[in-house]
Amino acid sequence: MFMDPLSREDELKDKENELRKIRLAFLNILEDTEEAKTQAIGEKNKSLAVIKNFTDGLLVLNEDNKIEIISPLVEVFLGQKEEELLGKDVSRLSSRKIDLKPLKEILKVRKTKDIKSIFRKEIRLGEDLFLEVTVSHFKSGEKKGALVILHDVSRDKLVERMKTEFVSISAHQLRTPLSAVKWTLRMILDGDVGEINDEQRDLLEKTYQSNERMIELINDLLNVTRIEEGRFLYKPEPMQIEDVVDQVVGEAENAAKIKKIKIKTERPKSLLPPVTIDKEKMGIAVQNLLENSLKYTPEGGTVIISLEKKNKDVVFRIADNGVGIPKDQQARIFSKFFRGSNVIKMETEGSGLGLYTVKNIVEAHKGEIWFESKEGEGSTFYFTLPFSS
Repeated sequence: MFMDPLSREDELKDKENELRKIRLAFLNILEDTEEAKTQAIGEKNKSLAVIKNFTDGLLVLNEDNKIEIISPLVEVFLGQKEEELLGKDVSRLSSRKIDLKPLKEILKVRKTKDIKSIFRKEIRLGEDLFLEVTVSHFKSGEKKGALVILHDVSRDKLVERMKTEFVSISAHQLRTPLSAVKWTLRMILDGDVGEINDEQRDLLEKTYQSNERMIELINDLLNVTRIEEGRFLYKPEPMQIEDVVDQVVGEAENAAKIKKIKIKTERPKSLLPPVTIDKEKMGIAVQNLLENSLKYTPEGGTVIISLEKKNKDVVFRIADNGVGIPKDQQARIFSKFFRGSNVIKMETEGSGLGLYTVKNIVEAHKGEIWFESKEGEGSTFYFTLPFSS
């Protein structure tokens, strides 16, 4: 059977057209691929440009904790070149110039199961190098890793240290003349330099009390500067927390009677296990909490102090039915110099340093502190202390 020449010619033309279409399709695919490749390279270059010019130090780690990308500032912070760092496990980083242990500890933690997706911590790598380290975890398909941001806070620390030193020097300079004024007033009030009448005594008593408040403020400022400079030294030894609480409550009884406030104590019938604490510092913590409760609870109110055992800790609790803390201000309660807007109106005196000091003392004893409060109904503060091992 023979095919018509015209039909064969048509068939060849159809195949040629089909081949042209396939060729065009392939060319389009190649063009799209090339365009996508160019786009991807462009995006990569943009990302690298951002990283290279970022004002903080950046490290990108893979799931094996190895460094994949770094920014130039990382070289400055760690004192090493990019080629020395890329591909290296962060746990094996070393430097002769600075101590990298704090950084390695943070990056080691990110591999544990209970770590949050984002966490932040401040570390010190050298005499004058302080970094705020932020670690953010990411997952892209099957690939996991972490972005580490190193923010230099050295200047902030320097300014903070200068402020602390200024406060410390000023407080020390003020305490000496205030002490002299105190003892001079005491001598006059005790009649050591002659008799005084009732009107004079009343004026001198008020002056004496004002001077005492100034001395208390100076002592609070000195405690804060010692905490910030690491000079708030502790001498811990095993003892009963009940003894500390009883002593503080005993010293506060007169102030409570004046305001007609009842102090109740609740504790187990048997002694709690001993805790390892600095008696003086823990006394300051309990005293500050009790003074706040007495100060901000109206006449006729009640303050309840309780102690109980929970797992391997003793839990201290102090509850009052005072003015409470406004909800929108509760996040700042342990900050330096913070005082609630409602208590400023009713009680103008106060430094706002008491709870900051309490928090530092509790945490220095490996304890935790927290509170519950409702404005107009009162506050309850808690802290824990681990039992002596």
